[in-house]
Amino acid sequence: MTGKSSGDLRLRSAAAGDLPLILAFVRELAEYEHLSHLVTATEEGLRESLFGARPGAEVVLAFEGDEPAGFAVFFHNFSTFLGVRGLWLEDLFVRPAFRGRGYGKALLLHAARIACERGCGRFEWAVLDWNEPSIRFYKSLGAQPLDDWTIMRVTGQALQDLARMK
Repeated sequence: MTGKSSGDLRLRSAAAGDLPLILAFVRELAEYEHLSHLVTATEEGLRESLFGARPGAEVVLAFEGDEPAGFAVFFHNFSTFLGVRGLWLEDLFVRPAFRGRGYGKALLLHAARIACERGCGRFEWAVLDWNEPSIRFYKSLGAQPLDDWTIMRVTGQALQDLARMK
């Protein structure tokens, strides 16, 4: 992807050299969400997961001039009902000093355009129930909450135990 600019905003795909910045954004997002205690990501792990032989996700970085302002992390999922892949937005974060300038919207629109260019049937993400500013923002862009679905998760030891069940 080539860099895109809107005034002082510049978006570009992340590269392996951006790993310290990506990890910093992950930690800042976790702090904002009151979930810092869950972050175990390392640069080495992110290097393999994002830039290794089988990348599991993509990252777009937002800059104001040369200052890192935010990021979006997304990956493909699949809808059996539609019979095509979708795009899942894992993270969208803009540093507080850069909020209110349209950078979150620019990152979201950029990911939506990627979904359309790649023929995705859906573009989805999760938002914490308490995050009313983000919920209002997403609804203003036409997103609809799926109130009849609950996200289920298994991690850590519970995942290991599940994998060993017979």
